[in-house]
Amino acid sequence: MDQVRDLRLFIAAAHHGGFRGAARVTSVPASTVSEAVRRLEDQLGTRLMNRTTRSVALTVAGTELMNRVVPVLASLDSALETVAGFGKGLRGTLRLNVPGAVTRTILPPIAADFLRTYPEVSLDITVDDGLVDILSMGADAGIRYGETLAQDAICVPIGPRRQRAATAASPGYLARHGTPAHPRDLLAHACLRTRFPGGAFTEWTFEKDSESLTVNPTGPLTISTQAAEFAIETAISGRGIVATFEDWLRPAMDDGRLTPVLEDWWPSFEGPFLYYSSRRHMPPPLRAFVDFIKARPRDTTIL
Repeated sequence: MDQVRDLRLFIAAAHHGGFRGAARVTSVPASTVSEAVRRLEDQLGTRLMNRTTRSVALTVAGTELMNRVVPVLASLDSALETVAGFGKGLRGTLRLNVPGAVTRTILPPIAADFLRTYPEVSLDITVDDGLVDILSMGADAGIRYGETLAQDAICVPIGPRRQRAATAASPGYLARHGTPAHPRDLLAHACLRTRFPGGAFTEWTFEKDSESLTVNPTGPLTISTQAAEFAIETAISGRGIVATFEDWLRPAMDDGRLTPVLEDWWPSFEGPFLYYSSRRHMPPPLRAFVDFIKARPRDTTIL
Protein backbone atom coordinates (compact mmCIF):
# COMPACT_ATOMS: atom_id res chain seq x y z
CA MET A 1 0.00 0.00 0.00
CA ASP A 2 3.01 2.30 0.44
CA GLN A 3 3.53 2.13 -3.31
CA VAL A 4 -0.12 3.06 -3.91
CA ARG A 5 0.35 6.07 -1.63
CA ASP A 6 3.48 7.05 -3.55
CA LEU A 7 1.58 6.76 -6.84
CA ARG A 8 -1.21 8.97 -5.50
CA LEU A 9 1.31 11.62 -4.48
CA PHE A 10 3.02 11.39 -7.87
CA ILE A 11 -0.34 11.92 -9.64
CA ALA A 12 -1.11 14.86 -7.36
CA ALA A 13 2.23 16.45 -8.23
CA ALA A 14 1.58 15.93 -11.93
CA HIS A 15 -1.93 17.40 -11.78
CA HIS A 16 -1.12 20.36 -9.55
CA GLY A 17 2.12 21.70 -10.99
CA GLY A 18 4.68 20.22 -8.64
CA PHE A 19 5.41 19.18 -5.09
CA ARG A 20 4.06 22.31 -3.42
CA GLY A 21 0.81 22.12 -5.38
CA ALA A 22 0.44 18.48 -4.41
CA ALA A 23 1.17 19.33 -0.80
CA ARG A 24 -1.69 21.85 -0.76
CA VAL A 25 -4.28 19.35 -1.97
CA THR A 26 -3.02 16.28 -0.06
CA SER A 27 -2.14 18.02 3.23
CA VAL A 28 1.28 16.40 3.40
CA PRO A 29 4.62 18.24 3.32
CA ALA A 30 6.15 18.98 -0.08
CA SER A 31 9.25 17.06 1.02
CA THR A 32 7.09 13.95 1.52
CA VAL A 33 5.73 14.28 -2.02
CA SER A 34 9.26 14.68 -3.37
CA GLU A 35 10.45 11.61 -1.48
CA ALA A 36 7.52 9.56 -2.83
CA VAL A 37 8.40 10.47 -6.41
CA ARG A 38 12.06 9.70 -5.80
CA ARG A 39 11.15 6.26 -4.41
CA LEU A 40 9.12 5.49 -7.51
CA GLU A 41 11.99 6.60 -9.75
CA ASP A 42 14.41 4.37 -7.82
CA GLN A 43 12.04 1.38 -8.09
CA LEU A 44 11.41 1.90 -11.81
CA GLY A 45 14.96 2.85 -12.73
CA THR A 46 13.93 5.94 -14.68
CA ARG A 47 13.24 9.61 -14.11
CA LEU A 48 9.54 10.50 -13.93
CA MET A 49 9.84 14.26 -13.46
CA ASN A 50 12.35 16.88 -14.53
CA ARG A 51 12.89 19.33 -11.69
CA THR A 52 13.97 22.97 -11.76
CA THR A 53 14.03 25.52 -8.97
CA ARG A 54 10.64 26.82 -10.12
CA SER A 55 8.71 23.87 -11.50
CA VAL A 56 8.57 20.18 -12.31
CA ALA A 57 7.57 18.63 -15.63
CA LEU A 58 6.72 15.07 -16.53
CA THR A 59 9.18 13.09 -18.60
CA VAL A 60 7.96 10.75 -21.34
CA ALA A 61 8.10 7.90 -18.82
CA GLY A 62 6.26 9.99 -16.24
CA THR A 63 3.50 10.82 -18.71
CA GLU A 64 3.12 7.15 -19.64
CA LEU A 65 2.94 6.14 -15.98
CA MET A 66 0.36 8.82 -15.18
CA ASN A 67 -1.87 7.86 -18.12
CA ARG A 68 -1.82 4.21 -17.08
CA VAL A 69 -2.09 4.64 -13.32
CA VAL A 70 -4.90 7.22 -13.04
CA PRO A 71 -7.67 4.89 -14.33
CA VAL A 72 -6.26 2.03 -12.22
CA LEU A 73 -6.43 4.14 -9.06
CA ALA A 74 -9.93 5.30 -9.98
CA SER A 75 -11.03 1.67 -10.33
CA LEU A 76 -9.40 0.84 -7.00
CA ASP A 77 -11.24 3.70 -5.29
CA SER A 78 -14.48 2.56 -6.88
CA ALA A 79 -13.99 -1.01 -5.67
CA LEU A 80 -13.23 0.14 -2.14
CA GLU A 81 -16.27 2.40 -2.10
CA THR A 82 -18.47 -0.42 -3.38
CA VAL A 83 -17.33 -2.85 -0.68
CA ALA A 84 -17.54 -0.17 2.01
CA GLY A 85 -21.16 0.40 1.01
CA PHE A 86 -22.26 -3.20 1.70
CA GLY A 87 -24.81 -3.19 4.47
CA LYS A 88 -24.72 0.59 4.77
CA GLY A 89 -26.47 3.54 3.24
CA LEU A 90 -25.01 4.95 0.05
CA ARG A 91 -21.77 6.80 0.68
CA GLY A 92 -18.57 7.74 -1.11
CA THR A 93 -17.34 10.40 -3.51
CA LEU A 94 -18.64 11.19 -6.99
CA ARG A 95 -15.98 12.85 -9.15
CA LEU A 96 -17.27 14.99 -12.00
CA ASN A 97 -15.42 16.90 -14.72
CA VAL A 98 -17.65 19.69 -16.04
CA PRO A 99 -17.40 22.81 -18.23
CA GLY A 100 -17.87 26.26 -16.77
CA ALA A 101 -21.03 26.56 -18.87
CA VAL A 102 -23.01 24.40 -16.42
CA THR A 103 -21.67 25.79 -13.14
CA ARG A 104 -23.84 28.90 -12.87
CA THR A 105 -27.45 27.94 -13.48
CA ILE A 106 -27.65 24.26 -14.47
CA LEU A 107 -25.60 22.12 -12.09
CA PRO A 108 -25.95 23.95 -8.72
CA PRO A 109 -29.65 23.15 -8.10
CA ILE A 110 -29.17 19.56 -9.28
CA ALA A 111 -26.14 19.09 -7.03
CA ALA A 112 -27.94 20.61 -4.04
CA ASP A 113 -30.92 18.28 -4.46
CA PHE A 114 -28.66 15.24 -4.92
CA LEU A 115 -26.63 16.01 -1.79
CA ARG A 116 -29.86 16.54 0.14
CA THR A 117 -31.09 13.13 -1.02
CA TYR A 118 -27.76 11.37 -0.36
CA PRO A 119 -26.16 13.14 2.63
CA GLU A 120 -23.36 10.54 2.92
CA VAL A 121 -22.16 11.16 -0.64
CA SER A 122 -19.75 13.99 -1.46
CA LEU A 123 -19.16 15.66 -4.82
CA ASP A 124 -15.66 16.40 -6.13
CA ILE A 125 -16.14 18.70 -9.14
CA THR A 126 -13.37 19.82 -11.49
CA VAL A 127 -14.22 22.68 -13.85
CA ASP A 128 -12.48 22.20 -17.18
CA ASP A 129 -13.50 23.68 -20.53
CA GLY A 130 -11.08 21.49 -22.46
CA LEU A 131 -11.79 18.20 -24.19
CA VAL A 132 -10.64 15.56 -21.70
CA ASP A 133 -10.63 11.81 -21.21
CA ILE A 134 -12.56 11.49 -17.96
CA LEU A 135 -10.83 8.23 -17.07
CA SER A 136 -7.33 9.65 -17.49
CA MET A 137 -8.34 12.64 -15.35
CA GLY A 138 -9.61 10.41 -12.55
CA ALA A 139 -13.27 11.43 -12.92
CA ASP A 140 -16.23 9.06 -12.68
CA ALA A 141 -18.28 11.06 -15.18
CA GLY A 142 -18.32 14.33 -17.07
CA ILE A 143 -20.77 16.85 -18.41
CA ARG A 144 -20.38 18.17 -21.93
CA TYR A 145 -22.43 19.33 -24.89
CA GLY A 146 -23.24 16.94 -27.74
CA GLU A 147 -20.60 18.07 -30.21
CA THR A 148 -17.78 17.19 -27.80
CA LEU A 149 -18.97 13.80 -26.51
CA ALA A 150 -16.89 10.68 -27.08
CA GLN A 151 -18.53 8.19 -29.42
CA ASP A 152 -18.27 5.30 -26.95
CA ALA A 153 -19.69 7.28 -24.02
CA ILE A 154 -23.00 6.51 -22.33
CA CYS A 155 -24.94 9.79 -22.28
CA VAL A 156 -27.84 10.97 -20.11
CA PRO A 157 -29.55 14.35 -20.69
CA ILE A 158 -29.05 16.75 -17.76
CA GLY A 159 -30.59 20.18 -17.32
CA PRO A 160 -32.58 22.07 -19.99
CA ARG A 161 -32.91 20.31 -23.31
CA ARG A 162 -32.69 23.53 -25.28
CA GLN A 163 -30.58 26.61 -24.60
CA ARG A 164 -29.97 29.83 -26.50
CA ALA A 165 -26.92 31.93 -27.19
CA ALA A 166 -27.48 35.66 -26.77
CA THR A 167 -25.76 38.96 -27.50
CA ALA A 168 -26.17 42.13 -25.46
CA ALA A 169 -24.62 45.51 -24.71
CA SER A 170 -25.20 48.30 -22.26
CA PRO A 171 -27.69 51.04 -23.15
CA GLY A 172 -24.83 53.54 -23.00
CA TYR A 173 -22.71 51.63 -25.50
CA LEU A 174 -25.61 51.35 -27.96
CA ALA A 175 -26.41 55.05 -27.58
CA ARG A 176 -22.82 55.94 -28.50
CA HIS A 177 -22.21 53.39 -31.27
CA GLY A 178 -25.62 52.40 -32.58
CA THR A 179 -27.47 49.09 -32.52
CA PRO A 180 -26.47 46.36 -35.00
CA ALA A 181 -29.29 45.41 -37.36
CA HIS A 182 -27.56 42.36 -38.86
CA PRO A 183 -24.85 40.02 -37.49
CA ARG A 184 -22.36 41.35 -40.05
CA ASP A 185 -22.71 44.78 -38.43
CA LEU A 186 -20.84 43.34 -35.43
CA LEU A 187 -17.64 43.51 -37.46
CA ALA A 188 -17.72 47.28 -36.99
CA HIS A 189 -18.33 47.07 -33.23
CA ALA A 190 -16.22 46.43 -30.12
CA CYS A 191 -16.94 42.80 -29.27
CA LEU A 192 -15.86 41.00 -26.11
CA ARG A 193 -14.54 37.53 -26.99
CA THR A 194 -14.03 34.34 -25.01
CA ARG A 195 -11.80 31.42 -25.95
CA PHE A 196 -11.35 27.82 -24.90
CA PRO A 197 -8.21 26.58 -23.07
CA GLY A 198 -6.86 25.25 -26.37
CA GLY A 199 -6.91 28.77 -27.83
CA ALA A 200 -9.94 28.53 -30.11
CA PHE A 201 -12.45 31.36 -29.90
CA THR A 202 -16.06 30.60 -29.05
CA GLU A 203 -18.11 31.01 -32.19
CA TRP A 204 -20.56 33.86 -32.73
CA THR A 205 -23.19 31.99 -34.70
CA PHE A 206 -26.59 33.38 -35.65
CA GLU A 207 -29.76 31.93 -37.16
CA LYS A 208 -32.89 33.47 -38.63
CA ASP A 209 -35.48 31.72 -40.77
CA SER A 210 -33.39 29.72 -43.26
CA GLU A 211 -30.23 31.81 -42.88
CA SER A 212 -27.32 30.82 -40.66
CA LEU A 213 -23.94 32.52 -40.41
CA THR A 214 -20.91 32.84 -38.17
CA VAL A 215 -19.01 36.10 -37.69
CA ASN A 216 -15.56 36.65 -36.25
CA PRO A 217 -15.59 40.14 -34.71
CA THR A 218 -12.77 41.81 -32.83
CA GLY A 219 -12.69 44.02 -29.79
CA PRO A 220 -10.87 45.25 -26.71
CA LEU A 221 -11.14 42.06 -24.62
CA THR A 222 -10.37 38.37 -25.02
CA ILE A 223 -10.71 36.15 -21.97
CA SER A 224 -10.94 32.47 -21.04
CA THR A 225 -14.37 30.84 -21.11
CA GLN A 226 -13.92 30.08 -17.41
CA ALA A 227 -13.95 33.82 -16.71
CA ALA A 228 -16.96 34.73 -18.87
CA GLU A 229 -18.37 36.75 -15.96
CA PHE A 230 -15.53 39.21 -16.58
CA ALA A 231 -16.75 39.74 -20.16
CA ILE A 232 -20.32 40.25 -18.93
CA GLU A 233 -19.24 42.86 -16.40
CA THR A 234 -17.14 44.58 -19.08
CA ALA A 235 -20.21 44.78 -21.30
CA ILE A 236 -22.26 46.20 -18.42
CA SER A 237 -19.61 48.89 -17.97
CA GLY A 238 -20.19 49.97 -21.59
CA ARG A 239 -17.03 48.68 -23.25
CA GLY A 240 -18.58 46.46 -25.92
CA ILE A 241 -20.99 43.71 -27.00
CA VAL A 242 -20.90 40.33 -25.27
CA ALA A 243 -22.10 36.94 -26.55
CA THR A 244 -22.77 34.03 -24.20
CA PHE A 245 -25.57 31.90 -22.78
CA GLU A 246 -28.90 33.69 -22.56
CA ASP A 247 -29.47 32.56 -18.97
CA TRP A 248 -26.16 34.17 -17.97
CA LEU A 249 -27.21 37.49 -19.45
CA ARG A 250 -30.88 37.37 -18.44
CA PRO A 251 -30.55 39.00 -14.97
CA ALA A 252 -28.72 42.03 -16.42
CA MET A 253 -31.16 42.27 -19.33
CA ASP A 254 -34.16 42.05 -17.02
CA ASP A 255 -32.96 44.88 -14.79
CA GLY A 256 -31.84 47.10 -17.68
CA ARG A 257 -28.08 46.97 -17.23
CA LEU A 258 -27.86 45.23 -20.62
CA THR A 259 -30.00 45.52 -23.74
CA PRO A 260 -30.57 42.51 -26.04
CA VAL A 261 -28.82 42.81 -29.41
CA LEU A 262 -29.98 40.93 -32.54
CA GLU A 263 -32.49 38.96 -30.45
CA ASP A 264 -34.31 37.63 -33.51
CA TRP A 265 -31.01 36.05 -34.61
CA TRP A 266 -30.24 34.19 -31.37
CA PRO A 267 -29.64 30.48 -32.09
CA SER A 268 -30.88 27.64 -29.90
CA PHE A 269 -28.95 24.43 -29.31
CA GLU A 270 -29.22 21.13 -27.48
CA GLY A 271 -28.57 21.16 -23.75
CA PRO A 272 -25.78 19.29 -21.95
CA PHE A 273 -25.35 15.59 -21.18
CA LEU A 274 -23.92 13.65 -18.28
CA TYR A 275 -21.59 11.06 -19.78
CA TYR A 276 -19.51 8.19 -18.48
CA SER A 277 -17.44 5.37 -19.87
CA SER A 278 -18.90 2.02 -20.86
CA ARG A 279 -15.46 0.51 -20.23
CA ARG A 280 -15.39 0.54 -16.43
CA HIS A 281 -17.40 -0.55 -13.42
CA MET A 282 -19.93 2.08 -12.36
CA PRO A 283 -19.29 3.16 -8.74
CA PRO A 284 -22.40 3.34 -6.52
CA PRO A 285 -22.41 7.16 -6.19
CA LEU A 286 -22.40 7.48 -9.99
CA ARG A 287 -25.16 4.90 -10.39
CA ALA A 288 -27.23 6.82 -7.85
CA PHE A 289 -26.56 10.11 -9.64
CA VAL A 290 -27.56 8.68 -13.03
CA ASP A 291 -30.79 7.31 -11.57
CA PHE A 292 -31.39 10.64 -9.83
CA ILE A 293 -30.96 12.57 -13.09
CA LYS A 294 -33.24 10.21 -15.00
CA ALA A 295 -35.96 10.55 -12.34
CA ARG A 296 -36.00 14.36 -12.43
CA PRO A 297 -38.79 15.99 -14.48
CA ARG A 298 -37.56 16.68 -18.00
CA ASP A 299 -36.73 20.39 -18.32
CA THR A 300 -37.98 21.64 -21.69
CA THR A 301 -37.41 25.30 -20.87
CA ILE A 302 -35.15 27.23 -23.24
CA LEU A 303 -32.46 28.95 -21.19
